[in-house]
Amino acid sequence: MSAEFSRPEYDAGGEKILTRAGDSVNDSMMNISVYRMSPGEIRLFCYDSEEMAALLILGSVTFRWSGKSESGERRSFIEEGPYLLHVPRGVAVTLEAKTESEVLIQRTANDRAFEPVFYTPADCREDIFGEGVLEGKLERTVRTVFDYSNAPYSNMVSGEVINHQGGWSSYTPHHHPQPEVYYYRYERPEGFGACFLGEKAYKIEDGCVAAIPGGVTHPQVTAPAFPMYYCWMIRHLPNAPWRDRIVDERYSWIDAKMK
Repeated sequence: MSAEFSRPEYDAGGEKILTRAGDSVNDSMMNISVYRMSPGEIRLFCYDSEEMAALLILGSVTFRWSGKSESGERRSFIEEGPYLLHVPRGVAVTLEAKTESEVLIQRTANDRAFEPVFYTPADCREDIFGEGVLEGKLERTVRTVFDYSNAPYSNMVSGEVINHQGGWSSYTPHHHPQPEVYYYRYERPEGFGACFLGEKAYKIEDGCVAAIPGGVTHPQVTAPAFPMYYCWMIRHLPNAPWRDRIVDERYSWIDAKMK
């Protein structure tokens, strides 16, 4: 494993640290952790200088903030869409688990004020990319919760990809100057795939994380019989928000087939 790719474990308190802003080796500019919660467990999150997105990956959780309350239930991260609460700095959020649950907390520095938004699966954009080209090998489901188009006040992007079994995603090979983080899950623990960061290849297993530096290409593939989930998170750069990808010119002829 490396600073770019790792398989972190949960600590005794139920936290799995994926990235830390300011990392001297590979700075994603985001603080990202996953929390494992037991039925009845309550966790409080509040950050004075960071916006925060709380994503329900699996389980049943009640979200409370600013006198409001919403609940989400998710039995399959492959078949069912996300519930996510996005709040600005200084807003306290309480999460209460109703069942065994997994929640991802993504945060980054942001001085802007904005109204909290609670996203349900119906609020998220879901697209099928790569449909009908190259024998379906590039077909995948891309869920976008928020990006610059619907949350220009944010310094982050949050979404999910379902890499269909035996196929590729984050394809055609591309890059962008903004750092990105992928958190991978499989519903079967023996599931596996491969992540290509530039010229390096890494084996993907359940619970792995890729911290992708700006400017590095990052296609993915998963084995037959194992659809792969990953949460994709991008950090906008000052005066340079992420809007689109830059295709590696060696593969531009493939990209042309997808348009």
